Amino acid sequence: MTDAARPRATVFGANGFVGRALVDHLTRAGYDVRALVRGDASWRGAELGHAFYTIGLTADFRSRPFETIDAHVSLLTEILRGCRFQSFVYTSSTRVYGPAASTDELAPIPASPANPDHLYNLSKLMGEAACLGSGLATARVARLSNVFGADLASQNFLTSVLREAAETGSVHLKTSLASAKDYVWVGDVVRALEAIAVRGSEPITNVAFGRNITHREIMERIEAETGTAISVAPNAPTVTFPEIETRRLDALGITGRRPLVSMIGELAAAFKG
Repeated sequence: MTDAARPRATVFGANGFVGRALVDHLTRAGYDVRALVRGDASWRGAELGHAFYTIGLTADFRSRPFETIDAHVSLLTEILRGCRFQSFVYTSSTRVYGPAASTDELAPIPASPANPDHLYNLSKLMGEAACLGSGLATARVARLSNVFGADLASQNFLTSVLREAAETGSVHLKTSLASAKDYVWVGDVVRALEAIAVRGSEPITNVAFGRNITHREIMERIEAETGTAISVAPNAPTVTFPEIETRRLDALGITGRRPLVSMIGELAAAFKG
């Protein structure tokens, strides 16, 4: 296939965990991929084909509020106004459902600007609103769950646990074994993002595994695979997130998603290096 005949794709945030995986996936799928990182303004005025916005801040949003807003909203609106697209997919987060009564994509989501923990949610929701209110018929939102893979630089719970197990042979939890949330493999995420861009029709789609995994399930598999000693802090709180609705994702054909517990051995080996 000649370059002129190949479908075009642009990935914003191509040096992030999801962005890198998406660039690799689209390249293997035959796309002519433009991979853009922070500071690259070559997108201005360009025809970007299928565009994916994977830029974002997560763990440090409380200490970097202005950078969070810039990443989730300000730069996004510049791109939406200044380019041409075949489709545009904005990666948001299922974290916005924290205070909601339902994880259905169209359910109302409460948020308070007076609550500093809601800055992340509000900025993501504003980005979603900018995308869907842009007037672009093919602009869509993908709300990603807790994405996992061999992301060795991450500071999230799963990565921290696997790193501690590899380095010390033991893990000490500060939250209870009954704590639970949804984890979705990065390989399934990039399949879903391409499907949402190319054949999606819904304005918002959750990208999740669809079932919560408990700390107990994770720790038992880590212990079985690596012999790691597991301990839990006395009176450790239980932190549970709502289970994520995935009917729209299933309708796109992104089924057979890989469960986290089946990949613990593979992930643990990556941290052993």
